[in-house]
Amino acid sequence: MIAIFRNAFSRSRGQILGWGISLGLYGLFLVQFYDTLAKQQEQIVQLLNSYPPEMMAFFGDAVNIASPAGYLSLEFFSYAPLLVGIYAVLAGSGLLAEDEEKGTLDLMLAHPVSRTGLFVGRLLAFVASAVGLLAIAWLGFVTGKRWSESFDLSGGELALPFLSLLAVVLFFGMLALLLSMLLPSRRLAATVAGLVLVASFFVVGLARINDDLKNIVRFSPLYYYQGGDAISGLNGEWFFGLLAVAALFTLLAWRRFERRDIRVGGEGGWRFIEFFYKEKQL
Repeated sequence: MIAIFRNAFSRSRGQILGWGISLGLYGLFLVQFYDTLAKQQEQIVQLLNSYPPEMMAFFGDAVNIASPAGYLSLEFFSYAPLLVGIYAVLAGSGLLAEDEEKGTLDLMLAHPVSRTGLFVGRLLAFVASAVGLLAIAWLGFVTGKRWSESFDLSGGELALPFLSLLAVVLFFGMLALLLSMLLPSRRLAATVAGLVLVASFFVVGLARINDDLKNIVRFSPLYYYQGGDAISGLNGEWFFGLLAVAALFTLLAWRRFERRDIRVGGEGGWRFIEFFYKEKQL
């Protein structure tokens, strides 16, 4: 299992560095730009107040943009789940299904390694990759803070919204993994998980504008994502709730992987369609 973990983690190093460094550099730029905003905060607030309230409410409370927490919440953490969620969906859906569709997964299982060992090794590599990616991004924010005069958040405070973001990444990554075990192809699994991600993002944003969606938004995973609000205190119930659901998805995916047939190569098919076709032939 350790060898599987090392191999899977080394294969994802490019993704970790690419996503992590990109987000880190963007965070460094944001923190540096805050000094300019702090000097002109009255003009910025007046400008934002001139926009339609519905447009600004979609991304949160724009009035607090003058504070470091409100600034990061509006400029980064409001849409970070959508950005990093893309990585989670692609990585989770391809954790096992990618090699299966290439026809190499059955060759791996021909060696003295159990399905559980392969599953756990790949899973730990995904978790380590997600943590590494977000840690690099967090480091970019912390580095920018050292060169800023007005940005007074500590490294620990900056880490809290990244913990909330990590729970979202694990949630959608494990959802995509489960779907890849249930649906005929990785592509379809990533599409469905991506649709859930995008729909959740827009439902949460629209619920701030339309009160009729407040009963529906509670079923959205991103409703339990704090974003920049976590700087003032991480909601443990929401955080561990997302992790618990992600763990449930993981357990279901593992059970499905243990019992299903491994495809030699290519995509699968809908089993109920095959069943009705065979019945018709008889």
